[in-house]
Amino acid sequence: MKLQLKFGRKHFVRTFMAIVLVLFILHLIFPEWSQPLNRLVAQASQPTPTDSVDAAARRADSILLSARRLPQDLSQRPTGKKHRILSVSSFERTFNDLNDVQLATASKLGMPPVQNRSEAAHMADGRLVYAGSSPFYLLKRLDNSIPYLVPRAHRLLNGIARSFIDSLMVKGIPPSLLYVTSLTRTRDDVARLQNHNFNATTNSCHCYGTTFDISYSKYAPLQDPDLPPVRPVRDDTLKWVLSEVLRDMKAQGLCYVKYEKKQGCYHITAR
Repeated sequence: MKLQLKFGRKHFVRTFMAIVLVLFILHLIFPEWSQPLNRLVAQASQPTPTDSVDAAARRADSILLSARRLPQDLSQRPTGKKHRILSVSSFERTFNDLNDVQLATASKLGMPPVQNRSEAAHMADGRLVYAGSSPFYLLKRLDNSIPYLVPRAHRLLNGIARSFIDSLMVKGIPPSLLYVTSLTRTRDDVARLQNHNFNATTNSCHCYGTTFDISYSKYAPLQDPDLPPVRPVRDDTLKWVLSEVLRDMKAQGLCYVKYEKKQGCYHITAR
């Protein structure tokens, strides 16, 4: 039996080397034969045009629309091993998508900027959708923006808030809601904001309905009135979990994120 295996291996190696030698000689005699193959290899090595804004948007919509839903009863603790809190190594380095990057996508995927809220009201026909009520997040008082987003950004916001609650539950942390501090702005809103916020730019991503701000310093604990009070959770712990959610969303190409240190929020644009 050993002799047969040894003979089989030797026969295979000799045959393989003979085929390689024949192909090499043919290549020397007829070099033009290899050109079609070389072209195919070169084409395969070229990056496919999947990084365009439209292709990225379709991919983002597919991921968000296929996301699993949370259970109705959030008071039930999940079974199994709890997940660890990892956070990110640096908020500034991880979430550093600057305004010009976000603005390019916002202007491509968003609505045309409007001058005032009356004009914005006329766009609440599917181009803008109401984002002022959700079971997954709360709105802070909106002095310089209106509770509307384009549908893609609305899906993203709900996806982030849903994933945040889900992540808290699998880590054994009492669930909390996120606070959204800013959404779509009109030109008039931007002008008012510039009177006391020097970071507000005239050509703001918020004007296109694709962008919103989420607080990383304040959260709203979910409390069932029929159950005992939930244990308090430090805001830093919730900030770490939120950073994990946004890091994963950003890595999937769903959004751009900028860590706004002075404003205490994440500046997020849908992709």
